[in-house]
Amino acid sequence: MEFSEAIRRRRMVRNYRPLAVSPEAVERIVTAGLSAPSAGHSQGQSLVVVTDAGTRAQIARLADEPRYSDRGFDPWLSGAPVHIVVCVSADAYHRRYQEPDKGASDAWPVPYWWVDGGAALMAVLLAAVDEGLAAGFLGAHSVPGLSRLLGIPDDTAPLGVVTVGYPAADRRSGSLARGKRPRSETVHYQRWSNRG
Repeated sequence: MEFSEAIRRRRMVRNYRPLAVSPEAVERIVTAGLSAPSAGHSQGQSLVVVTDAGTRAQIARLADEPRYSDRGFDPWLSGAPVHIVVCVSADAYHRRYQEPDKGASDAWPVPYWWVDGGAALMAVLLAAVDEGLAAGFLGAHSVPGLSRLLGIPDDTAPLGVVTVGYPAADRRSGSLARGKRPRSETVHYQRWSNRG
């Protein structure tokens, strides 16, 4: 698939057909996620792949999926055959930037582990599309107890859960009704100005 098509087709999907995803496809998606850049090659991103139905059901319970379904949505987390939890470790970045070839302060104005986690997340989302699959994302703040359930170490923080599978018809988010901001408000050439 061409990159431009993967970008065009990518959207957050929250309902899946009850079909298994091949382990080979999952491995290609994981490889893409771990190919994302990291500041100083710190490699602070990690992925937890969950295919076990019981564990996926526990994640759905932690996220209070019934409350989501009561609002008229299909069961999302429990219906996705694959969950990929994207995680980051700030400690990996702090350690890396104390090494002799860096020797730099780790008092950055931006916590780059979150930037790199976002890059890994986008790579996972696009790789799923490239595999002919669909993906959605639920932030970790909506899944209290996720780290404990999956045994994620204290020095590692989950960003959230990427659901992966074959798409089924789903109810689109009401947020989409807002439409996109005009390019004149979001793209600026040479300097921040909307006056060309």
